[in-house]
Amino acid sequence: MHRPKDTPRRSDAQRNRDRLLEVALAELTRSADAPLSAIAKKAGVGQGTFYRNFPDRESLVLEVYRHEVQQVSDAAAHLLATRPPDQALRAWMDRLAQYAMAKAGLAAALRKATTPHGTLAAVARGPLSAAVTLLLTANEEAGTIRPDITAEDFLLAIAGLWQLDPHADWHTRATRLLDLVMDGLRTGACGG
Repeated sequence: MHRPKDTPRRSDAQRNRDRLLEVALAELTRSADAPLSAIAKKAGVGQGTFYRNFPDRESLVLEVYRHEVQQVSDAAAHLLATRPPDQALRAWMDRLAQYAMAKAGLAAALRKATTPHGTLAAVARGPLSAAVTLLLTANEEAGTIRPDITAEDFLLAIAGLWQLDPHADWHTRATRLLDLVMDGLRTGACGG
C-alpha cells in the first residue's frame, strides 16, 4: 500500500530515505551501473526498505536528481538572506557551476535511466526557475541588474556551464563565463 505524497514520514523512515539518496548519489556518480543491492547495503538498509522507497533504478536516479536540484535551488533564499542581492546572485551562479561539475558523473546514470524525453528538464525547470526568479526579482528591486531579464533568459545565458569539461580547468572557465553573464545583467541597471 502506497502512502499519499503529502503524508509525513516517520523520522527513521526519513533518515533511511535520506541515507539512500546520499549513498546513491555517491555510487551513481562513481558508476552509472552501480548495483541497487550495493547501494542498499552501503546505506545500511534492507532490500525491502530500498524497494519501498525506490521501486526501480529510474525512480532512484530521478529522485537523486530532484533532491540535488532542490538543494541548489534552496541555496538562493539562503544567499539572499545573508548577502546583498547582486552578491547573492553571483554566489548562486558559482554554486550552480560547482553542482554542474561535481555531479557530472551522475549524468551517465541520468542518461541510462529510461525516462521519457524531457522528464529531466521538467524535474529541474520548476525549482531552478523559482530560484532564478527570486534572485532576479531581488536584484531588479535593488536596481543592480537591468529590469527586463526573465528566468528563461538567464538560464539560456548560463547554459554554457553544461558544456564545460569537469576534468579540465572548469573553474577558471566557469568564472569567466559567469562574470560575463553578470556584466551583461548589470548593463542598463536602474541604480545599482
